[in-house]
Formats: sequence, C-alpha cells, structure tokens
Amino acid sequence: MRTHERAANLALAALSLAPLVVNINPNVNVVLTACLTVYVGCYRSVKPTPPSETMSKEHAMRFPLVGSAMLLSLFLLFKFLSKDLVNAVLTAYFFILGIVALSATLLPSIKHFLPKEWNDNLIVWRAPFFHSLSVEFTKSQIVASIPGFLFCLWYASKKHWLANNVLGLAFCIQGIEMLSLGSFKTGAILLGGLFVYDIFWVFFTPVMVSVAKSFDAPIKLLFPTADAARPFSMLGLGDIVIPGIFVALALRFDVSRGIKNRYFNSAFLGYAVGMTVTIIVMNWFQAAQLLEFDESKVEAEEGGAEEEQDDDSSKGNKKVV
Repeated sequence: MRTHERAANLALAALSLAPLVVNINPNVNVVLTACLTVYVGCYRSVKPTPPSETMSKEHAMRFPLVGSAMLLSLFLLFKFLSKDLVNAVLTAYFFILGIVALSATLLPSIKHFLPKEWNDNLIVWRAPFFHSLSVEFTKSQIVASIPGFLFCLWYASKKHWLANNVLGLAFCIQGIEMLSLGSFKTGAILLGGLFVYDIFWVFFTPVMVSVAKSFDAPIKLLFPTADAARPFSMLGLGDIVIPGIFVALALRFDVSRGIKNRYFNSAFLGYAVGMTVTIIVMNWFQAAQLLEFDESKVEAEEGGAEEEQDDDSSKGNKKVV
C-alpha cells in the first residue's frame, strides 16, 4: 500500500472517530470526509486489471431515469406502507451487503498478516441441488468477513451513527474502486444527467429529502452537530461515489499515460472546491432546512384545520342541542 494512501486511510479513520471525543464543525467534517473517501477509493481503483464493472454511454443516459424510478418507488413505499416494515426489509438487505463491502474494504490490510496460501488458494462452494450455482472465496476473505459480520450486528441492533458511517464509507470506497466509466465522454453524460436529476428531485419536489429522512439504512453519512433541533447533517453516498468514479478515471488515465497525476489533481481539486461551494451555498440559503420547514408548516396547518373543523362541529352540536 502506498504511503500517502495509508496516510489517507488513517486520516479518514481518525476523522470518523473524532466526533466521539471532540466537537467538530459538521461542515468541515462533511468536506474532509468526502474528499478523503474519494482519495482512498481512487487509489484503490488503480490495479493491473481494470475495474470489473464498466458503464457504457447508454447506461449513463439511462441512469438518471432508473434512479428516478427507484427514488419514486421508495417514496411511495414509505408513503403507503409501514415505515418500520420497509426499514426492516432494507436493514436485512444492507446487513448482507454491509458484510460484503466491509470485508472487501478490510481485506487488503488483513492479507499482510495471513499466510500466503490463505490469500491465493480458492475454495469453491456449490449450492445443494443447484450445482450450477457456486461461490468462490479464500480463507482470507472468511477472516475479513468476521469483523464485517460483528460490525453489521452492531449496526442492526443499535443503528448508531458511527456504525452507519463506517458501512457508508465502505460502500463508497468499494463503489469507486469497482466501478468504471470507461471514458470521459461517458462520465460527462452521467454527471450532466445527474445534475438535472438532483435539481429536480431536491428543489422541485419533497421526494429526495423525504426518502433520505425516512430511509433508515447506510445510504447517507451522518455528521453530529451541536444543534439539538437538528442533531445531524447528512450527505448522500451518491455525492461521493458518482464524482469519485470520475476522479478515479482521471487517476487511472494518468497512470496509463505515465503522467504524474496531472488530470487527477485537477479533477480532485474540482471536487473539493465543488463540495465546499455546495456547503457554503446550502448554509447561506438554508436549502436543506426549507423543505423541513415547509413540511412542518403544512402539518401544522393541517392540524389547525382539523381542530377548526372539530370546533365547528362541536359548536354545531351545541346549537342543535
């Protein structure tokens, strides 16, 4: 592991644990955590073989539409079904996914302490009655899954913000490491489409904020604040993974051309500046709180209207009597 990558890993771990000990400005925490996660994920994506999943231009064009359909489906599920039931199903799903992501994230560090044959020798498990269904793994992966399993148990039982963030960071790092845009043109199409996607679902509808507040799963990072009325600031994982795979593409391009991080430095700096400007604008306009205020205002107005109707009906009853 490169020295600067190891330093970034340690800095990210320290930053994740720091709110347990000292008060950290959540805005600074958001920017630093997002940038460090992108940095770590980008360097992990540099391998002799390219990432396993490559996105085509057609996939990039359809991505905002597929994302919109999934977001709207979740909104409707939370609206018409029990929130506890939906979150119970999602918790079970992310429990399995979290073990896989966390074990894969820890595996490179754990490998150094295990025998070489544990890292190299594959074990093939075939499903009973369905022999065509098989899974390949190593003993090192089994060892790495143990802390992942215990951590996911902690998350499922306590839903602590730190457990949420660790799983979320593992998802982000694995996403940046495993996904590839294929070309800068595909990246431009994807980022342009998601730019419109974000504007529509965040600022023109209550769907995005409503799902983010209802979705009790590690799809967002939580940053403790000193405000009792709003105890956490939130950052969606998509705000890290989607730009991160573009920055990772720039780094792999530099490596393939033998260029010393020319395009990577520009892309990473652009992400850091963009994230900082976003946080400043959101705090300036209080954008993240406007929807909450509107929703509470609507609820209060609806409650007031119901009270007025009750008063009118009671008055009517008195008149009748």
